[in-house]
Amino acid sequence: MKHWLLSLALLMPAMAARAQGHMHAHPAPACEGVGLACASAATPAFAADGTLWLTWAANDRVLVARSADKGATFAAPVAVTPEPERLDNGPDSRPRIVVDASGRITVAYAVFRDKNWNGEVKISRSTDAGAHFSAPEPITGGSPSQRFQSMEIDSDGRVFAAWLDKRNVAAARAKGEDYAGAALAFAWSDGGRFGPTRIAADNTCECCRLGLGFVGPGRPVVAFRNIFAKSERDHGLIAFQDPNTPGPLHRVSEDHWAISGCPHHGPSLAVGESGTIHVSWFTGGDLRKGVFYARTTDAGAAFTAPMRVGDPTKQTGRPALLTIGRTVYLAWKSFDGERTELRLSVSRDDGATWGAPVAIAATGDESDHPQLISDGRTAFLSWLTVQDGYRLIPLDRVS
Repeated sequence: MKHWLLSLALLMPAMAARAQGHMHAHPAPACEGVGLACASAATPAFAADGTLWLTWAANDRVLVARSADKGATFAAPVAVTPEPERLDNGPDSRPRIVVDASGRITVAYAVFRDKNWNGEVKISRSTDAGAHFSAPEPITGGSPSQRFQSMEIDSDGRVFAAWLDKRNVAAARAKGEDYAGAALAFAWSDGGRFGPTRIAADNTCECCRLGLGFVGPGRPVVAFRNIFAKSERDHGLIAFQDPNTPGPLHRVSEDHWAISGCPHHGPSLAVGESGTIHVSWFTGGDLRKGVFYARTTDAGAAFTAPMRVGDPTKQTGRPALLTIGRTVYLAWKSFDGERTELRLSVSRDDGATWGAPVAIAATGDESDHPQLISDGRTAFLSWLTVQDGYRLIPLDRVS
């Protein structure tokens, strides 16, 4: 732990300006309640009937609320956590929510077990349209730490969850062996408890969000920051061959970002109807710095040359991706020293060419990171700010 803190301390001066615009964006506003106004991050999901569901954390509680008018108003929130908990709610960690075709809601969040940042991912469900949630229970056992959980629903209605897990770290240390980072773990649920935990990859970066999607029924694809040789924390991608068989690890881009700390800045991923996998990420590598985009049509065996995203002089970061058919939406956050702005670029040909970036929203105060979501027809940008509250911005008129 002391080594990690030292590494992070060495990393911070080089990232100080970026930290001002992005790492600071998650402190919770001074607020005593547990409503959305007291949250620093909110995660959306659409149900099949068009209802918008939103989950957030505020003052050590996890809440869920629904909106029948695309986020203009919300019903009274329902607590997921019966009592306050020490929540893991940092820049790349947040409560997650999915709603299946039957209306069953699954919420995943993480808590800290101790002062050494060991975490535990917990799961809660609602089978009565969000009126009540089950008592939270661990997603898995036999692990000293799970963090940075993410979930998506497959086309067959099963819930796929992935997270960063330290069970193999503990096993290695018990043998007196070194183990860098954490493992990429996953499990499936048919609407009830999650099944057995499996490990998809070892030696991933231990504190960055995951990008999830599906390249076919029962075939998840995961993008994550990996630890390659010489402690280069570039991004990797694994496309599953079947529900329980991870494919080979492919390197998204050789940026050669050699650091001993963790950037807390994970990738975004989306899969188009043709099976094209789109990835966007932030790097501070020797070969390139900033936010970039690439795509692959062969499950990661080969990627296009990285395309720069945004203005590198404006602290560009936190990319988000979404696909609807052959249309790809790419949003990101930038900071000019005074205002945070969200910008968007759109491709209508599966990522081959891109339109000019357009400004979507801005704020002069603290804000969450941008998220892209679809109700199956329209793309929306989801954003929570201290200044303007929650906004769900339709993107159907953006060229």
